[in-house]
Amino acid sequence: MLLSELNVGQRARIVKLNIENKEIRRHLLDMGLTRGTEIEVRKKAPIGDPIDIKLRDYELCISKSDLSQIEAEVIK
Repeated sequence: MLLSELNVGQRARIVKLNIENKEIRRHLLDMGLTRGTEIEVRKKAPIGDPIDIKLRDYELCISKSDLSQIEAEVIK
């Protein structure tokens, strides 16, 4: 499943970053979006973009297009 497909309130663990652009990949890694990190979708903008996620005790607001390149497994 892709992070962009999660609903508000769902939690997931990052499995893989499928990002070709090295600068964007490095930026997301620097923000803590690394393999094994647990995230929770906090809220979505009215039109669905951007998406606010919580990870490592802080929140990030990231575009849906960036999140659509990150594979995750849902945590129940």
